[in-house]
Amino acid sequence: QVQLVESGGGLVQAGGSLRLSCSASGRTLGRTFSSFFMAWFRQTPGTEREFVAVINRSGDTTHYTDSVKGRFTISRDNAKNTVYLQMNSLKPEDTAVYYCAGRAYSSTSYSRRDVYNYWGQGTQVTVSS
Repeated sequence: QVQLVESGGGLVQAGGSLRLSCSASGRTLGRTFSSFFMAWFRQTPGTEREFVAVINRSGDTTHYTDSVKGRFTISRDNAKNTVYLQMNSLKPEDTAVYYCAGRAYSSTSYSRRDVYNYWGQGTQVTVSS
């Protein structure tokens, strides 16, 4: 099994920055962290969990939801089994619980929640106006 643990959330003023981290441990079917596609999702109360960003195995391909393009950057360090989400120019509408997710297999439907097999417990990000 793969375990994902997020950290780095907190309270920040609008226009500020935060960096989220997601550390992975364990393995499944002999696969290690570097073989997983990793993503960040977020969720606010009463809404569905929404896609934020995804990064491929080597870290050279990323995709973002339109609302965070130019402000958020996803990256990974396979040597540290960690994926990051650098969030700049934060807005109150970015307030949510942020979740790290991982999947072992390639998929063009990278924004769909159901293609991810592994999830962290979430970390709260609150942006005050």
